[in-house]
Amino acid sequence: MLSISDDIDAIQATLLRALASPHRLRIVHRLGDGPLDVTELARALGMGQAAMSQHLAAMRSVGIVEAHRDGRCVRYGLADPGILEACGLMRDVLVRRLSRFGDLAAAAGEPARLAVPESKVGPT
Repeated sequence: MLSISDDIDAIQATLLRALASPHRLRIVHRLGDGPLDVTELARALGMGQAAMSQHLAAMRSVGIVEAHRDGRCVRYGLADPGILEACGLMRDVLVRRLSRFGDLAAAAGEPARLAVPESKVGPT
């Protein structure tokens, strides 16, 4: 038998999957400044309108963003300001971890480097 907690866990996992895209995270952070329409968002993030519309539709389907009609224009905004706060908290955690890795590398006398898959490394 599933509990309410199990249901919330499943909903949270769905929401986090929808955020598992660098483009969508950039959209969240950009919408933190206020609502924008698809054209404004696409221009601000250097994306095509069709791709931006697809990302917004996916985010809207799980309740990350809301659409509001403004005359002939549809403006998108965050459904809850806590979404930006949650993304900011995770970003802070990552910055602290990366800083810690850099500190460890410096203490070991090695330059701080992020792991890069061999396929991304050019010839030496």
